[in-house]
Amino acid sequence: MTKTIGPILLGIVLIAEPAFSQDVGCGDQSVAADLTTTAVPSDQQCALPALTMLQPAVAMLQPAVTTQPPLQPAPFYYSRAYDVRATIHKYASFTTLPLVVSEVALGQSLYNSPGKAKEKAHVAVGAAIGGLFAVNSVTGVWNLVESRKDPNRGRLPLIHSLLALGADAGFVATAAITPGDADEGRSSGLSGNKSTHRAFALTSLGLATASYLVMLIGDR
Repeated sequence: MTKTIGPILLGIVLIAEPAFSQDVGCGDQSVAADLTTTAVPSDQQCALPALTMLQPAVAMLQPAVTTQPPLQPAPFYYSRAYDVRATIHKYASFTTLPLVVSEVALGQSLYNSPGKAKEKAHVAVGAAIGGLFAVNSVTGVWNLVESRKDPNRGRLPLIHSLLALGADAGFVATAAITPGDADEGRSSGLSGNKSTHRAFALTSLGLATASYLVMLIGDR
């Protein structure tokens, strides 16, 4: 009996040894598992730690997603002549409001009570305004052309230029429509009445003032 049981037990041990060794290899990793969790096949349980260890390596192999910063417009460089013209234009513009106020006051006084002294002063201030806008038209239009390709220029210089050029045209029309001197019998095709001359003058001076204030408020 003993001789028969011995070989049987030895066979059982030899058969159970591979399964026992596999359970021991995976046992340390599954001991902490909740007993209420659904059972997972042993081969999958052994594969889970290996996959967990491989996850950092796989993450390192994946290309990092980078966000590109928004493209900035290329810088635009102005010439030295541009700076000189801008300086002349800026400081000449400081005389705009004093000349406009003086011309309006002289024109209104001359309109109400004509006089030779007032007329000469009115013409002198008008000539000064014409010279101012001649200088600023050349410097302003020249710089406007040079800055046409600047992506950061904005619309303010263009609005300023259009108003100033409108004032220039108004000044030319105002000078052309001079009131006739009926007492001396002088008249020409360019002569006009005082009301028309005054209307053109005030419109031109208003455009000149608006052009100046646009750039003043815009800190240009």
